[in-house]
Amino acid sequence: MESFEWNKIIGSILTALIIAMVAGILASMLVRPSELAKPVYIVAGVEKPAAAPAEQAAAPAKLPAIGPLLAKADPKKGQQLTAVCQACHTFTKGGPNRIGPNLWDVVGAPIAEDRNGFAFSAALSKHHGQKWDPELLNEWLDSPQHFAQGTKMTFVGFPQAMNRADVIAYLQTLK
Repeated sequence: MESFEWNKIIGSILTALIIAMVAGILASMLVRPSELAKPVYIVAGVEKPAAAPAEQAAAPAKLPAIGPLLAKADPKKGQQLTAVCQACHTFTKGGPNRIGPNLWDVVGAPIAEDRNGFAFSAALSKHHGQKWDPELLNEWLDSPQHFAQGTKMTFVGFPQAMNRADVIAYLQTLK
């Protein structure tokens, strides 16, 4: 091959690289992605990014009372919603503990104790002496990490209050 042919090949490659570089520079000047106001998907166990000073000053929102929602809750729907829980928990009388404890007869039971020898996290053990009533279950099911920061449970929670009420109604039937 003649040197003139090599010059044409190298020149073509350099031209293509320069065009690609200029296109990248122009694209980054034209398209500037904006930062999201809040995360689209929250990963359990990961600390939330620092909030703006106005958000830090605001007190955390208190969950609405679960009692009125429990009056119209559907235990069958709650049982369906607990399908995501069954990877870590069992719901049968005398069922074994898995990654999480067996949840048979959990409503009214003491928090972080008497679950067939299950080893609870230190974060949940801080609630020792309390009992799982519907209000506490509502807080737990909304955000386990918020209820007991540092808990081993990685589930993000049920954001919709009616879903939490349905699950609590189902758990109340397990006696």
